[in-house]
Amino acid sequence: MKPKLLIIELWGLGDLVIATPFLRAASEQYAVTLVAKPYALELQTRLWPGVRILPFVAPWTAFTGKYKLWRWPWRSMARLGRTLITERFEVGLSARWDPRDHFLLTLAGARKRLGFPRMQSHYLLTHPLAKPDPREHRYEYWRTIGRDLGLRLPEREGIPISTSPRSGWVLVHSGAGQPVRVWPLERYRQLVARVRQQGRRVVVACDPDQRQWWLQAGEADVRTPRTVAALLELINGAAAFVGNDSGPGHLAAFCGVPTFTIFGPQLPEWFAPLHPHSEWIEGKACPYKPCSDYCRFPAPLCMDLLAEEDVAIQVRDFLQARA
Repeated sequence: MKPKLLIIELWGLGDLVIATPFLRAASEQYAVTLVAKPYALELQTRLWPGVRILPFVAPWTAFTGKYKLWRWPWRSMARLGRTLITERFEVGLSARWDPRDHFLLTLAGARKRLGFPRMQSHYLLTHPLAKPDPREHRYEYWRTIGRDLGLRLPEREGIPISTSPRSGWVLVHSGAGQPVRVWPLERYRQLVARVRQQGRRVVVACDPDQRQWWLQAGEADVRTPRTVAALLELINGAAAFVGNDSGPGHLAAFCGVPTFTIFGPQLPEWFAPLHPHSEWIEGKACPYKPCSDYCRFPAPLCMDLLAEEDVAIQVRDFLQARA
């Protein structure tokens, strides 16, 4: 019988995709339980069918008002706590340097607790780990934990992802988890027009709050996937993906679609999609970058100063090489 392993990953869609190689390797040796946002249930069938999901929206992952304790879902948090305690996990881990994750691991009673300590949280961990080099990709945190557990994870360039040429449309997704990561929509409209002039079919997708803008801009068939399953349907028919630094781009890359990412406040060396043919353009320089999406300016200069012409040239070259 496999030993029980608890994994905490409470943040975004892209973070779950980056964790995929670790989840797959771990599920070969452990009975894995993943505590994550509910859309992990939709990813499970496609990416890690052997992993059990406990859906949970942690209130501290909200972008604003995260510590208004009177709004926290205390009952559901108590239910989660009771479930974790009764499981009797042999091992628990988090790839984030987040004391709140480490508290959950301790609450669950996992006998071996691995993580990257911060703010004295090493007292909650039985196996505190040294962080990778600050310049390393987010995936390296999972590799570091994997080595401690005896799991062999490939280097980022060696992750087995399909690189076979694909036919289909160019999927342009203008959404992102936070507004500061969104390249201006008018420039996206101009970029879409250029790609269509090159004779390529383009499917435009966006977040729900952007839909009306695209309709008023004349994009009659704009797609607004509201579930991971609906997003996967679009990705399955795509030959290439163009979008912001966002979960949809990470998911497309791991499904074998070459991606072009327009980065803003984050750094490509930390969060580039895992596909070996991924390309990107980096947001303009800012003294506060990376800012964790809490921009100090009325508008994100790193995105607003990226000219449409500069992006269009690189996207043209990317599509000629990859699509």
